[in-house]
Amino acid sequence: MKLAVDGMGGDKAPQAIAEGVMQALEEFEDVEILLYGREEAMKPYLKEHPRLAVIHCEEVVEGDDDPARAVRRKKDSSMARMLEAVAEGTADACLSAGNTGALMAGGLFKVGRIEGIQRPALATTLPTLDGKGFLMLDLGANADAKPENLLQYAIMGDIYVKKVRGYSAPRVGLLNIGTEDKKGNELTKAAFDLLKEANMHFEGNVEARELLNSVADVVVTDGFTGNMVLKTIEGTAGALFSMLKDALTSSTKAKLGAALVKGDLKVLKEKMDYTEYGGAALFGLKAPVIKAHGSSNARAVHSAIKQARTMVEHNVCKTIQETITKG
Repeated sequence: MKLAVDGMGGDKAPQAIAEGVMQALEEFEDVEILLYGREEAMKPYLKEHPRLAVIHCEEVVEGDDDPARAVRRKKDSSMARMLEAVAEGTADACLSAGNTGALMAGGLFKVGRIEGIQRPALATTLPTLDGKGFLMLDLGANADAKPENLLQYAIMGDIYVKKVRGYSAPRVGLLNIGTEDKKGNELTKAAFDLLKEANMHFEGNVEARELLNSVADVVVTDGFTGNMVLKTIEGTAGALFSMLKDALTSSTKAKLGAALVKGDLKVLKEKMDYTEYGGAALFGLKAPVIKAHGSSNARAVHSAIKQARTMVEHNVCKTIQETITKG
């Protein structure tokens, strides 16, 4: 399979992108990568490889560019050329750590929605205490949503977890302010009724405080709420590890204790490390479009490539299309 990668997107581009690409090529023998970007900028971090093609692009979509205009106006940007490769069938999937809004707008404009999908959703796997993780969507593709949108998010999430993670009956939960059936606002109440009648294992309402306790395998919500939950989890995890580090280096006694639990702390950190979970997939498009974290290091880029590869391997987009078409 061929994957297209935006070599200039992200806070640590092009070095982190190029190094992540090289790691992925070494691990996945069935992957060819088309790397788009400024060749001279990427060249110091690349090695010649038979399954790597570097395509030079003069322009770059910057983080502060207007999303709606960036991909259309910067036609020779690494992001625009990457998306065109997927739209034309040259590549099977693509990924970028660059401007989120531009990638979503470009994905809709160039790759296109699956027929029947009203609104695509950003989805990613978030960590849980038992190490299994859960899929959450929408994480910000659409600030507002209708009950029908949440139903489609659940259908797409259910398909992904079945195909990629091998779950026969994923537990689907609706994020709400309480677990009782009648809790919530007009959106969640209406969505609850639709999900209850859908052909899936619907667990009912789930609360945010239980998300890391593996209360569900798929959690759906509107993009406004989902984005805040995502950033709260990331921020809390970062703050906790920072406070823990300060506490364990505050005295000689603390440092000795830290040495004894160093291995356990490393395991805990890995459980909460976003670099191990890849990026956020834009579900509902005709081909996989992956948004890697803006601050992705090489490991995170490698994981995002792995996610794109997995979605192609398991025909996730095709299965979503077939399921939505059947109704």
